[in-house]
Formats: sequence, C-alpha cells, structure tokens
Amino acid sequence: MAFDISRRFMLTGAVGASVACAAACTTGPAAVAEAAFPASAPSVDPQILGPRDGVALLSRNENPYGPAPSALKMIEYAGKKGAYYPDIAGQKLAAMIAERHGVTPDMIAITTGSGEALSAIALIYGKKGPIVAPRLFWDTTALYAVNLGLAEIDRVALGSDMSTDLAAIEARVTAGTGLVQLCNPNNPTGLVADPVALKAAVERMSKLATVLVDEAYMELADDPEGNTCIGLIKEGHNVIVSRTFSKIYGMAGIRVGYTISSPETAAKIQSTSMSWISGVGLAAAIGSYDDTAFLDFSKGKIVEGRQMVVTTLDALDLEYLPSQTNFVYFKSGKEANDVQKAMKERKISIRGQYMDYNEWTRVSMGTIEDVEKFCKALPEVIGA
Repeated sequence: MAFDISRRFMLTGAVGASVACAAACTTGPAAVAEAAFPASAPSVDPQILGPRDGVALLSRNENPYGPAPSALKMIEYAGKKGAYYPDIAGQKLAAMIAERHGVTPDMIAITTGSGEALSAIALIYGKKGPIVAPRLFWDTTALYAVNLGLAEIDRVALGSDMSTDLAAIEARVTAGTGLVQLCNPNNPTGLVADPVALKAAVERMSKLATVLVDEAYMELADDPEGNTCIGLIKEGHNVIVSRTFSKIYGMAGIRVGYTISSPETAAKIQSTSMSWISGVGLAAAIGSYDDTAFLDFSKGKIVEGRQMVVTTLDALDLEYLPSQTNFVYFKSGKEANDVQKAMKERKISIRGQYMDYNEWTRVSMGTIEDVEKFCKALPEVIGA
C-alpha cells in the first residue's frame, strides 16, 4: 500500500506518527535502492558522536536518555526519505506546537535548534540598539551578532542572590533599546524568576523594546505553565519566547528549535533563518513532541541526579543555587578552571569559570552513573 503522506503524516502524536512511518520504511524508491545495493556497515569510529568511552560528560546540559524511542522510529522513517526536501513536516510540527499553547501556526518559527533563532533575533534587533541582558545568561547567540559588529550587549548586574535583577534591567531599557534578552530558567544559574514579577516587568518593557525570553529549560521547571511568558504573546505584547528539543527531549545533536511570537515577528525570524530544517530533525520532533511517558521518565532521572549533586554539596558545606534545570551552579571555594581541570584528569567534563565568577562552576546532569562519578570525585578535587 502506498504511503499517503498527506493523511498519514498528519496523524497527531508520537503513536500515530510512528505507526504511519513503519509501513513507509519498507516501501518506495529507497527500498528499491536498498535491494539493489545491499547495505554493508561502513567502518565508522563509534566515538565520533557523544562522549568518549569512560568520560562522564557533564558540561553541556544534555539529556543522555534521548532521543525517545518515538523519535528514533521517526528518524528511521525520515532516513528513507532523505532524498527529498521536507515540505509539510515543518507545518505539521508548527501546528502541534500551536495547538498545545493555544496560538496559531503562523506564530511559530521552526529553526535549526533554538540557537539559530536566537542568532537571527540578535541580528535583527541588535542593529536597532543595545541588547539589554543580565550579567549571566546564555550569551553565545548574542555574541554572534556582537562579533559581526552588528550589536552590543548592555549587561546588568545580578541581584545579591544571583537572580536576574528585573528592576535594574527595566531601569536600563529605553526606546533606543534594540532587544531585552532574558533566560528563564537562567543558564548558568538554574534559577527561575518569580513569575508574577517577571511577567509584569516583561509586559512593561515590551512597550519600549522587543523582549526575548529564552525558555530552553522551561519543561524542566517545577511549574512550566505557571512560569512561561507565552501568555503575554497571546495578549498581544511585543514578546518572543524560544524553546528547543535539545534539552528535555534529548535531541541536542539533531538540532530543532522554535519560537513563539506575533505572526509578523515569526515571519521575520523565519526569513533570517536557513530555508530548510533537517527532515530527520523535524520527524524526530514530531514523533516525540507529545511523548509524555518519555518526558516524565527523563525529568525523573534529571531530578534524581540533581538531588545526588545537592546532597553531595550539602555534605561538603558548599554553596549552590536552587536549580530547576538539568544543571547545578555551585561555589567550590577553588578556582573554577582548576576544578574543571582536575575533573578532566578524572575523565569528568564540567564547566569552568563564567565571567568574573571565578569560584563558581556548573555541572550538568548526565546518566546516574556519571553523576555518581562526579559526586565521588568532588571531595578529593576540592581537598575536603
């Protein structure tokens, strides 16, 4: 039976998509080629992707339990269709995202990871004026525009508790501001802003400048629905929210992200991005977007690992910030880069120093075994 992509591919959810792709994987031109040229396993270094053998990779905020089985099934299907540009897959994913959040599909921009969207936004708005942001935030994409000479970042000091100082940021925003960029939960601190204060500040600031809220880790927060700023977009405010499949969905290497904004802003972001998103990535995202069983499993493992780290830090009487993400930002009492180096010698990868916070460093949640390895090494590394 021929695979009717217009009907089958639009089935909602991971189960429908996976069932539909199963038939497709055994038919079509790719199957003919496979029969004509029997596959032989290429000689590939198994270490070209992921952590090297024996290395606890706890530096990139990945979910090592992904991609979900529902995503892997769709990846198998998409591989068979790799000869073709993805036509309606992006539309399908946008429709799924829009339905969940109560917006229209034209308010969704699908990009190659949220990083592409954030880079595009920095380029678009950075030319209009400074990007106002907290001193610590995920600044890689903003720096992309800075390095091209198209933007500058106006960093605002954190609060005494290392939270984003919303009042201080708001005081810095003027009609000449190009963009306000926030990260909630923040990276590398892991802190979630007070939702009432955040939404009120974002609403006020959006009257003067576009406000971008990077919510890459929102699915990991204790109350994602209560903390998101998507509601402000639905009310018509000049706000952009970005999300990614790289974190809770465990697809950092597959590269799919998206933004939610006004239709006009979404079109602007999409026009500044690459014309085609990976069909494999889109298929994986469609397959796993509604896979609540996998998401719940992943969140449970992350919380378990985070509690192991917190218990270790408490036992060592080390200061840390209360995280609602898949990483913990802590103060070791040693130079962060020295701690990072000592961990590397033990085949454990963590982050080093951020900005001028020389004794603070970040450890990500990996597999439970890798987190346990970090917890056992930390007392020795800091000389406790």
